[in-house]
Amino acid sequence: MVPTTYNLVPTAYYLILAAMLFSIGIAAFLIKRNVITIFISIELMLNAVNLTFVAFAHMWHQVSGQIFVFFVMVVAAAEAAVGLAIILSIFRTRETLNVDEIDLMKS
Repeated sequence: MVPTTYNLVPTAYYLILAAMLFSIGIAAFLIKRNVITIFISIELMLNAVNLTFVAFAHMWHQVSGQIFVFFVMVVAAAEAAVGLAIILSIFRTRETLNVDEIDLMKS
């Protein structure tokens, strides 16, 4: 028996989902005033880009898109570690996570 490849979900659906996730991430980044929410919206945008890479890699039967996803995940993990450390430092010095109340030029 020869295995066959079924494409149950068209690539366009994945791209539409990725565009919706990216748009939600941009909207949350621009609207929200909490540093944690902004941080999560950046992660959501990175995941939307990863979904796009995987969709195109599957469509073209290439592994290179999945390799790019691996590198984006490494960058996202580093960003999460450094970002959370910065957020904790800001919270300890300013005692708030509201973007409007955080003024780094003020001591």
